[in-house]
Amino acid sequence: MTIRMSLACLFLASWLLGQGTEHLTLEALGHPTQKKALVAMPPTRLEWLPDGTLLQTRREGEQMMLLRVDPSTWEARPLVDPARLQAALVAAGLPEAEARSALGRGGFIWNEPRTAFLLGAADQLFLVDVKTTLARRLLTGKSEEPSFSPDGTQVAFLRGNDLYRVDVATGKEIRLTTGGSDKVFNGRLDWVYQEEIYGRARGSKAYWWSPDSRRIAYLSLDDSQVPLFTLADDRFQPQKLHQARYPKPGDPNPVARLGVVDLQGRTAWMKDPHPGRETLITRVGWDSLGRPVAILTDRIQSWMELRRLEGTDATLLVREQGGAWVDPEHFGDLPLFFKDGGFLWASDRSGHRHVYRYDARGNLLQAVTTGAWDVRKLRSLDEGKGLFYIDANMRSPIGLDTYRISLDGKDIRRLTERLGTHSIRFNANHTAFLDTWSDIHTPPQQSLHDDSGRLLRLIDANPSEAWKALALGKVSFQQVMTRDGFPMETLLILPVGFDPTRKYPVFQEIYGGPGTPEVRNGWSRSMPWYQFLAQNGIAVWVCDNRSASGKGPASAFGIHRNLGAQELQDQLDGLAWLKAQGWADMDRICIDGWSYGGFMVTYALTHSKAWKLGIAGAPVTDWKLYDSVYTERYMGLPVDNPKGYDTSSVLRAAKDLSGQLLLLHGTLDDNVHPQNSVMLIEALQKAGHPFQFVLLPGAAHGPRSPEQAWAIMQARWAFLSKNL
Repeated sequence: MTIRMSLACLFLASWLLGQGTEHLTLEALGHPTQKKALVAMPPTRLEWLPDGTLLQTRREGEQMMLLRVDPSTWEARPLVDPARLQAALVAAGLPEAEARSALGRGGFIWNEPRTAFLLGAADQLFLVDVKTTLARRLLTGKSEEPSFSPDGTQVAFLRGNDLYRVDVATGKEIRLTTGGSDKVFNGRLDWVYQEEIYGRARGSKAYWWSPDSRRIAYLSLDDSQVPLFTLADDRFQPQKLHQARYPKPGDPNPVARLGVVDLQGRTAWMKDPHPGRETLITRVGWDSLGRPVAILTDRIQSWMELRRLEGTDATLLVREQGGAWVDPEHFGDLPLFFKDGGFLWASDRSGHRHVYRYDARGNLLQAVTTGAWDVRKLRSLDEGKGLFYIDANMRSPIGLDTYRISLDGKDIRRLTERLGTHSIRFNANHTAFLDTWSDIHTPPQQSLHDDSGRLLRLIDANPSEAWKALALGKVSFQQVMTRDGFPMETLLILPVGFDPTRKYPVFQEIYGGPGTPEVRNGWSRSMPWYQFLAQNGIAVWVCDNRSASGKGPASAFGIHRNLGAQELQDQLDGLAWLKAQGWADMDRICIDGWSYGGFMVTYALTHSKAWKLGIAGAPVTDWKLYDSVYTERYMGLPVDNPKGYDTSSVLRAAKDLSGQLLLLHGTLDDNVHPQNSVMLIEALQKAGHPFQFVLLPGAAHGPRSPEQAWAIMQARWAFLSKNL
């Protein structure tokens, strides 16, 4: 379940501390034509080039400018003339209007030295040489997920559900796989692998070039036995049907195989190391010696293995087992490899995520990092300098910093200075990095730093004068203890003009899913909505139950096989702290959430009486209705855990609804199917409970159109205004 929604995540804005007097309007936040552009993200789009300079992409009118920036002087020169670039595409056979549109969209796919890029337009793929500003048509016909080989001589791509390559020099096209169909995906992720294992941000690509450009590792996913789920788009006559292979708990999963194909189309298949058992192949790549490596788990993700292919045999290097589950979606990335094949591997085995060093045969050498904090990302390795780099929450459980660490773990240096959330990008030799930073009061800023973290240039200060003029409620973080002593992180925004002797209603936003904290010291796109509420006399409360806290995987294990119960108890403990403050009107609290948050809202309203109102967007109302990979990780198979599935079901508890409920759901939600809300509506009607329902025609799991966003905002505010 990788998509999360909150009301104001649909609206880009920013918040700064200030002493202003102006007030927000609902229209300024979300109206399709009256919405105000309050602040922007950092406007300078940069990426490192191999020679240590920067590539800046900048839109000027309809044109996309490509500039080379010298990081020492900040002098910018055109990398290529846009007029010549457009003329080159026209000369290659692309109509002028199509060429202008394609260049305006960007989406360039570069080779490794950044001397050429691919550009798709009108079901054609063009190759553009930056140095000569020449373009030529490389492919005709629909092609997807193209990528250069490391040496730049080949381009692999998907056509339908098969893998192809084209020789860059000759334009000769070769089909590498056969048998792809609507049920068999060669080199392409199916729905559940993309959603729950590799992530939508990676696209649908399921193939990986070897370092020597001679082979491609790829997944073949056979969905023949996976049930077909159909969504009807009733906005048209006749209806349009949207179908996808979608396994629900206990259903047949895709059958995954790992193949390695050479440039002539000959595939060698990895021998199944667990014949007769269902497994998932959760990561694929290559080690430093050019050998394929893969990470596998069992179906319910109770163990994880790192294996290296030697011929077709899959040699076991590391096996992780012992906790309630492993999480390949969030914490299952490949290791960083040394030149001899040894590697650094991130593991949850201690209850926190830390780095371990192994030799090339899979022998553990040492634990490199330890402590009551978590490595969020094993970033990169500089073997020559004896250093590696991680992102971690060592300084603050609600922040994120980047650290440089010696290979023996004895020298750890934090490179990011300001308290908050950092996202950095190193140059090729780790002598400089770009840093995008924010905290709860400051929208993202972009800066340039040297390898010690020293600030070289503030690139985007990203000021927000409009927000400084607003009357704003006080924002604070608190740690709130559960009854058994777990420190939950919370965010509180007090109403503007707060008077501690008064009683205030409370709007509580929640997600609550395993390992997915909402409380963080970083810029929140929800802040404009929160401050709108604060200006209207409503306090805002966000509390991460322990399983959502991200404080080590072990902190979430208490929800294993019984989703909802411990999360609700933690949230009730949070409300007890809120009550003790004296100013919160505990009879006027609204809980709001989307996706897993929608589950938490409906679960809370059917398993307690603590909330007056609930707003549930796209809720999972019974875990038998969600997908197999996500659900079985936490709940196991229905046949093995019938009690857990029953007790976590909102549908079974619908008769116990307490408080007023607003439901929202998109008709084309292919993630949390609208079936969840339809079945809950039926159960509520049978129980005689009133509710409100807002249907979002054509909307997927995260509604994106301005009209849908406005409809959601209007419905929520009307519901709050009338009932809270």
